[in-house]
Amino acid sequence: MFSYIIKRLLLIIPTLLGIILINFIIVQAAPGGPVEQVISQIKGHNIDSTSRIAGTDKGDVSSQSTGIQTNQSSDASSKYRGSQGLDPEFIAELEKYYGFDKPAHERFFIMLKNYLKFDFGESYFKGKRVIDLIIEKMPVSISLGLWTTLIVYLISIPLGIKKAIRDGSKFDIWTSTAIIIGYAIPSFLFAIALVVFLAGGSFLDIFPLRGLVSSNWEMLNWFEKILDYLWHITLPVASLVIAGFATLTMLTKNSFMDEISKLYVSTAKAKGLSEKKVLYGHVFRNAMLIVIAGFPAAFISVLFTGALLIEVIFSLDGLGLLGYESVLNRDYPVVFGTLFIFTLFGLILHLITDLTYVVIDPRIDFETRDT
Repeated sequence: MFSYIIKRLLLIIPTLLGIILINFIIVQAAPGGPVEQVISQIKGHNIDSTSRIAGTDKGDVSSQSTGIQTNQSSDASSKYRGSQGLDPEFIAELEKYYGFDKPAHERFFIMLKNYLKFDFGESYFKGKRVIDLIIEKMPVSISLGLWTTLIVYLISIPLGIKKAIRDGSKFDIWTSTAIIIGYAIPSFLFAIALVVFLAGGSFLDIFPLRGLVSSNWEMLNWFEKILDYLWHITLPVASLVIAGFATLTMLTKNSFMDEISKLYVSTAKAKGLSEKKVLYGHVFRNAMLIVIAGFPAAFISVLFTGALLIEVIFSLDGLGLLGYESVLNRDYPVVFGTLFIFTLFGLILHLITDLTYVVIDPRIDFETRDT
């Protein structure tokens, strides 16, 4: 098993390299880089649609973010669209500031060298180191991802087992109806409904609408801090859970149904084992393998993609919102930094999943596999 772990850890290196290379090429080919973004903001054509959530005001980018003085020139010509009227020397300074005075391959190798030291550079537009931004936004996204995944698994696995045991009963029919309805409702639509009904929209004002904790959180004692945190996280997590538990519940049920119909279950019952011993002593171990296999994908999906709209709706300044803003603004250090962290995190989770397979079923031996 140790050699398998080493092999998987070594495979992470070319995987990360390939993903970063592909995304670097795609991003370089896309129009509207950071230089164009600054030019657009200088001329007042760029509107930051997320400044209300992040609580920032971009203002004059040329003076606040880059420290480069803007000089107007009616005779200027440049390869950048919208740069007419700007001094060519100012454009050259912008290119140097963002590193675009170097060829693409040189920028790529410099980036890889820095990534080996976990130095992701500095954000073009936020004036902070990328690693500091990720650490700053991490608690929000980790909270959403962990709580959502934990609650989904705690609900779905027992419910799926119960549905498999009572297949065809009224309980199975009614829960399947509720699951289908829940699956049909997008998480962001359910989030809007919760805001309207429970967060001071048109009816009740029970839960807060903004932030992960209250403004006076530091002044609270430890018990009040826990309650305040749970008070703020309830609605965002509920919005994500409603769309997540449906799929996992049906997966658990179908997995158990498939195992229950196998010959070894009938043989165990014929030998006098109780239904509970057969279910949890034999069926559970085999049926849960496919359920556990989906944990990394579910967690990463909630952490980065699924939580994006939820973070916007509930004004939560997390990694999803950070990634969305960085893509819009062509903030390449943030784009590649978050991509690197999430890819590395996902690969490690897949390795942990394989190790969990062995814990649940010791008969599995990954070292005997060719891959």
